[in-house]
Amino acid sequence: MARIYVASSWRNELQPEIVGDLRQAGHSVYDFRNPPNGVKGFAWSAIDSAWKSWTASEYRTLLTTHPTAALGYQNDMRGMEWADTCLLVLPCGRSAHLEGGWFAGRGKRLIILTRDGEEPELMALMANAICISMNEVLRELRRGERT
Repeated sequence: MARIYVASSWRNELQPEIVGDLRQAGHSVYDFRNPPNGVKGFAWSAIDSAWKSWTASEYRTLLTTHPTAALGYQNDMRGMEWADTCLLVLPCGRSAHLEGGWFAGRGKRLIILTRDGEEPELMALMANAICISMNEVLRELRRGERT
């Protein structure tokens, strides 16, 4: 069974269901919303409720100095290092795409789950597979176990 890092967005309502489906299929899954150390997943609002109005300088300073950001980053990086597979669940934001690119660059398996209405992306060719349903994702994961 695979060790899967699910990269997505807090705004993606499918993310919890996908984590559950992968676990039900017997895979080990890192869930950024619920890291294994029991700390709630990272959110900018945990640093400052007015985070959307930060200047670029404030963003940089808080990203690089705030202990909450450091812990969130550490949790996710440990999850990425542990995993052998990234499932990039669209729609998602910049962080998830950076995570997917990290997996591709490390030679780890990257699977993208997309659906109708998502904007095409040329660099998705970095992925080992582009799936359009959870059934396809699960088939791709099984196929990867045989190689």
